[in-house]
Amino acid sequence: MSKAKIAISVDNSLLKLVDSKVDGSVIRSRSQAIEYFLKKGLQEQSVSAAVILLKGEHQKFALKNVNGESLIKQQIEFFSKFGIKTVYIVTQHTKNMNLLLNEVSDAKINVEIIEKQAKGNADALKAVKGKIDNSFIVMSGDTYNNFDLLKMIKKHTESDNIATMGLMTREKASSYGIAILDGDLIVDFQEKPKHYSTNIVNAGIYIFKPEVFELFGAASSLEKDLFPKIAKIKQLVGFFTYGEYVHVV
Repeated sequence: MSKAKIAISVDNSLLKLVDSKVDGSVIRSRSQAIEYFLKKGLQEQSVSAAVILLKGEHQKFALKNVNGESLIKQQIEFFSKFGIKTVYIVTQHTKNMNLLLNEVSDAKINVEIIEKQAKGNADALKAVKGKIDNSFIVMSGDTYNNFDLLKMIKKHTESDNIATMGLMTREKASSYGIAILDGDLIVDFQEKPKHYSTNIVNAGIYIFKPEVFELFGAASSLEKDLFPKIAKIKQLVGFFTYGEYVHVV
C-alpha cells in the first residue's frame, strides 16, 4: 500500500506521549505510532452497525415493493451507501421468515437476522446488547428514510450525547412522537399526544452510544419509556433529516 508523506504541527506534550508508545517491537517508529493511534481513534469514532427493529406482524410490509423494490432491500441499500458494514434485523419468527431470509441473501453487506420475542421495540433492541462496541444506528422496520446519513453521524459524534434522533415536521403531529427542542437538544418527548404545541416529530431513525443500554431498566418502548428519560437528563439531540420519508404500515 502506497503511503503519502505529510508535514503536521503537533503539541510538544502530545508528541512526547506518542514517542513514549514506540517500543521498538510492536510500534517501531514515531510515524508508525501516529498512524496506529489515528486509525484506532477513527475506528472508535466510526459508526459501522445498524439495527432494524421489525415486528413479526410487519414483515409483510418489509417485503412490500416501494418504488419497485422491497422495503427491506431499500433499507439495507441505504445503510450500505453510507458505509455501514453490518445490519442486524431484530424480529420474531413468522411464516414469512423464509421470504425475508431470501430477500436479504444477496445483500452487499453483512445482514444478521435475530429472532427475539419482545414486549416492545426497546425490549427487542436488547438483543444486540454486547454485539456492538461503538455508536450504532437504529431504524424502525416499517419506515423508509433517505437522506444524508453521514451528516447525522457527524452531528452525533460532535455532540457527544447518548442519543441522536432523526426529526422532521408534519402538520398532523398527533400521529407521531413529538419533540420539544431547546436549540438542538430535545428537552421533552411525547409519543402521539392528543394535544401538542409543535409540529416537530420523530422520523423513526436514531443513533445510540452503547451506554444507552444502562438506561433501559424495565423499558419496553423506546418512544414511551426510553426517549422521555434520555430527554430529561439532557442527553437526546435532534437532527432534521430533510429527506424522503415513507411510513409503510
